[in-house]
Amino acid sequence: MNRPERVFIGLGSNLTEPAEQLRQALGSLRRLPGCAWVGVSGLYASDSLLPGQSRYSNAVAALDTTLPPLTLLDALQAIENDQGRVRAERWGARTLDLDIILFGDRVLDEPRLRVPHYHLHARPFVLYPLAELVSEGFILADGRSLQALLHACPFEGLERQGELA
Repeated sequence: MNRPERVFIGLGSNLTEPAEQLRQALGSLRRLPGCAWVGVSGLYASDSLLPGQSRYSNAVAALDTTLPPLTLLDALQAIENDQGRVRAERWGARTLDLDIILFGDRVLDEPRLRVPHYHLHARPFVLYPLAELVSEGFILADGRSLQALLHACPFEGLERQGELA
């Protein structure tokens, strides 16, 4: 049996009761075969990356998994599809977005998956929730310090809205 690896999943939604979409996704994440639930950050609201869209609800969840990265990605995309995700435009409005942010101590650069997530450094709606789930001084697999990333990415346009689960 493989040794479990800690993974961090970014959750986002801005359609069809976004906070409820995230809660439903958390239930699905808790039931994923090959995964053990660790925890979830608080609920955050953030501005959209595209003008004219509704604000997003965001969180980060932590799981321990024995699944290979692409198998986990497929499982996350199935959850998105089950919750009505339509991929019409890049960064477009969505019922649910589940992104693998970090996968153990791996650095991956594959056509379908880049880990650490390639825009992590510029996304306060991922960095600040992630900081709730890791210890102070956390270092990403690529050697970057989470504290340095937080320092370079202000808490602007972000609002913590309490607990999600």
